[in-house]
Amino acid sequence: MSVLPLVFTTGWASGINAYAVVLLLGLFGATGLSDDVPQTLQRPEVLIVAGVLFLCEAVADKIPYVDSVWDSVHTVIRPVAGAWVGALLAGHSGSVNDVVAGLVGGSTALASHTVKAGTRMAVNTSPEPFSNIVLSFAEDLGVAGIVSFAMFHPLAAAIIAAVLLATGLVVVVFLISRIRRFWRRRAQRREERRLAAQTGRPPG
Repeated sequence: MSVLPLVFTTGWASGINAYAVVLLLGLFGATGLSDDVPQTLQRPEVLIVAGVLFLCEAVADKIPYVDSVWDSVHTVIRPVAGAWVGALLAGHSGSVNDVVAGLVGGSTALASHTVKAGTRMAVNTSPEPFSNIVLSFAEDLGVAGIVSFAMFHPLAAAIIAAVLLATGLVVVVFLISRIRRFWRRRAQRREERRLAAQTGRPPG
């Protein structure tokens, strides 16, 4: 069976939380629950680094505005991680060209990252912090559940990931006005800080 469904699913998940994907795949392989995980992802140093970064993301992802800064930093990291994991999976299975798998994983990760980042910008226009926490937990549980499901039912998991990705893109389109409001607030805060630095008075 082609590894592309698994590549697509892990790419989608990498766009949301790349460190969780690497950690989950590595644990599945290291514990012997799956033979489809490349040895590279099972190395102890890879698991440790992924675990530490996953904990960092788990905290940053639940703090309003900090989550959007974190997303900005990961605009490159998540697609690259999706492409890297996809190429590793393809090389391990030998059923698909590494470059093709890398392109599928990377582009899918970029698309899901766009959905995540756009949704967070819209959520950050709300004054309360609880929506960020709820959304973050939902994303973490979704990534864990779908990646775990994909290890045993890759095609079904890929269909679910595709539906979630398409739905997310539609939602982002409807949230454009709130995303624009987020950027206006961010620009206003930068201007306030700039003026405060010039006058020596605290912003606001």
